[in-house]
Amino acid sequence: MSLFLDTGVIVAYLNPRDAHHDDAVGIIAAAIRGDWGDVVTSDYVFDEAVTLTLTRTRRAEAAVRVAELILGSGPEGRFMDLAYVTSQIFLRSWALFRRFTSRGLSFTDCTSVELMRRLRMSDIASFDSDFDGIVTRRWTTPA
Repeated sequence: MSLFLDTGVIVAYLNPRDAHHDDAVGIIAAAIRGDWGDVVTSDYVFDEAVTLTLTRTRRAEAAVRVAELILGSGPEGRFMDLAYVTSQIFLRSWALFRRFTSRGLSFTDCTSVELMRRLRMSDIASFDSDFDGIVTRRWTTPA
């Protein structure tokens, strides 16, 4: 088993006021324990999570904390890998975005789906139902 981490889980984990905070804490705790197997996120999710946190909080230290979580330099240590969008993944993501614009998938979401396909991953930890029917979405801890 392996798991791709979406932006919402990362941001909710660090925000106690987020409606999904408790689920995010469970997901991240399970990831740190190794319950999900390999855990991956992407450079695009990194960008989205850091930017979203800075925009919402207007606090640079909060955005840095998100970056440290993803990069493994925070108190949780390194428990996830960072996958990078190549030019080939970018073009495939663009095609997917054009195909699924009516579903509400963002371009970043499309890069996540394409990276998951390249890495042969089927499960994403996300609170975003736009992924439903495309990949298997997890939003609680593993059974």
